[in-house]
Amino acid sequence: MAQLDVRQKLEILADAAKYDASCASSGTAKRNSRDGKGLGSTEGMGICHAYAPDGRCISLLKILLTNSCIFDCHYCINRKSSNVRRARFTAKEVVNLTLSFYRRNYIEGLFLSSGIIGSSNYTMEQIVEVARSLREDHEFRGYIHLKTIPDADPELIHQAGLYADRMSINVELPTVSGLKRLAPEKDNGRIEGAMNGLKTSILDTRDAKARYKSAPAFAPAGQSTQMIVGADAATDGDIVTKAARLYDRFELRRVYYSAFSPIPDASAVLPLQRPPLMREHRLYQSDWLMRFYGFQPKEVVAAADDATGMLPLDIDPKLAWALKFRDSFPVDVNRAPKELLLRVPGLGTKAVANILTSRRWRKLRLDDVARLTVSIAKIRPFIVAEDWRPVALTDKAELKPLVAPKKQQLELFAA
Repeated sequence: MAQLDVRQKLEILADAAKYDASCASSGTAKRNSRDGKGLGSTEGMGICHAYAPDGRCISLLKILLTNSCIFDCHYCINRKSSNVRRARFTAKEVVNLTLSFYRRNYIEGLFLSSGIIGSSNYTMEQIVEVARSLREDHEFRGYIHLKTIPDADPELIHQAGLYADRMSINVELPTVSGLKRLAPEKDNGRIEGAMNGLKTSILDTRDAKARYKSAPAFAPAGQSTQMIVGADAATDGDIVTKAARLYDRFELRRVYYSAFSPIPDASAVLPLQRPPLMREHRLYQSDWLMRFYGFQPKEVVAAADDATGMLPLDIDPKLAWALKFRDSFPVDVNRAPKELLLRVPGLGTKAVANILTSRRWRKLRLDDVARLTVSIAKIRPFIVAEDWRPVALTDKAELKPLVAPKKQQLELFAA
């Protein structure tokens, strides 16, 4: 095989990393080099663009250490039997690339993953060496996200956590049966064992930090994971239930969802078509309902179709739940607690906060609520205001056509 220069390797390994969705840089400790010491920052405005919860755009160098792998997972473009062009960075090359891109103001951090070469321990050693060199040799203070290899020695994973802001271990597929069928060399028990080890280290470090300021930080931005959607027969209900269990058991910061994309020379066990991208979007909305709107997992699952277990694609899960459980409405915007207001379709967390603040001073009318939201038409059937009661709408047998978003034909030559 011909020798590749760094530019050619970057082209191959940056493209190979695009299938990993768990690439956000929120939640870490704030560091910068304004005092003249070190290099880099985890602050400021943000090639891979990730978005923090406050809307900031963070640019990360997102690459694989190598796209060679000893595993043969059916869904992976970099699997052992895949006919793709292979490349491999040295640890020093990744360090130099990161520093070079940072100095050009292209990036604010590094997202590093890898196929498994030689062994899990050898690969993890190379990943740790990249993070160690950046932090210790070059005093890099920017964001570092490392993908962890579950089968690696726990001590190597612990070392990685001392240098990384966030670590992640992909559970890959929502069901154990799906993992056994599509990735037989991977084991759900080992994956969750490694995730539990990360959780323990994060909690231990948090406790030590509370007692001793000099205690070293361990993955201050926590851990995340990713699930592939549509590669197996798992329903949206299965995925939501799995995500809720992961959040509860391992205190994850995020669960990412990645719609399966057909790959060249695909295995016969894989579907021929990718799932609708809207399905991925609906799962993220469901995730938001559990994390920020107080919905229980079983309530989100209840919004799915009883026969198929799939969330509707034409309306969001919150509206689907409200239409299915209309006995919970209407909600009085002047009297209802925050928990009930958050269940009203069309009311986001900011709108609810503004309603709670405004109603302390006067009774809210329908026009007042309209000024706080994007679409009052979607909200009207589900609320009571000082001058509004949805009597006719509440009794209407088929409410969905009135509140579902209207389908629009896109303009070919829109300005």
